[in-house]
Amino acid sequence: MKTLSLKIVLGIIAVVIICSAKSSTRDPLALYAELDKNAPVNTLSVKEKEKGWQLLFDGKKADGWHGYNMKGFPEVWTIEDGAFTMVTIGGKESQDILTNEVYRNFAFSVDYKMTKAANSGVIFQIAEDPKYKYPYETGPEFQIIDHENWPDKLEDWQINGANYAMYPPMAKPYKPVGEWNHLFLVVDGNFVTQMLNDVVVVKYEKNTDGWKKLRNSGKWAAFPDWGKYDEGHISLQNHGTKVWFRNIKLKKI
Repeated sequence: MKTLSLKIVLGIIAVVIICSAKSSTRDPLALYAELDKNAPVNTLSVKEKEKGWQLLFDGKKADGWHGYNMKGFPEVWTIEDGAFTMVTIGGKESQDILTNEVYRNFAFSVDYKMTKAANSGVIFQIAEDPKYKYPYETGPEFQIIDHENWPDKLEDWQINGANYAMYPPMAKPYKPVGEWNHLFLVVDGNFVTQMLNDVVVVKYEKNTDGWKKLRNSGKWAAFPDWGKYDEGHISLQNHGTKVWFRNIKLKKI
C-alpha cells in the first residue's frame, strides 16, 4: 500500500514538473514588444538595455563575429552603410559569419534587405567543427530569399520566412526587394518561434514525433547531426548573393 501511495505521489510530482516546464516558456510576443522601434539603427534604447537586450553589431566594427571555422573575419564580407553585406557574388555558398558566443535560449532581432533573386538566412544552434563544411549541416535556418524572382520552382518550405526544409511560413508578410524587413527569432528550449515584419510565420516544438518525422524524411536525412544541438552559434549566411544585415540585437532568456 505504501509503495502504491509513493508511486501516486511521484506521478503527481512528475505531472506538476512537466506542466511547470511547459508554462515557463516565455511569450515570444512579449519579448517582441520589448524592442524599441523608435531607437536609432544599430543602437539600444534605455528601455532595451533595462530589459537585457545586447547589441551584436554597432554598424562600424565586426567585433563579436568571425567566419565559420575561422579565427578572423572573412574577406568576402564587408560593412557598408552600417550593415554587414557580401562582396562576392556567385552560384555557390561562400563563407558565413557567425557570433563568437554560443546561445541556448534567446530572442534574436535583425533587419535585412535583399537584392533581386537573393538567397540567405539566419542559422542557429550551430556546431563549429572542422568536420562540418557549412553551418547548415547542424543548425536550423530562418530562410531569407527573394522567391518571387527566383529562377527555379521552389517548395513551400523554401520561401521567405520558412524554417528551411522543415516548416513553410504560415503567412507571407515580406516586403519588396530593396526594402528593409525585420526578422525576429525566439528559441526557448524546444520551442521555436519565427516572426517576419510583426507577423508569426513559423512555430514548432523540436524533438516531437512530428519534428523527427520531418527531419528524417527530407533533406536533413543526409545530415546526421542536423538539429542535434540545443546550444550553438548564430550565423548570417552567404549564399553567393547580396543581402544587407543591420540592427542586430539579442536577449538571453
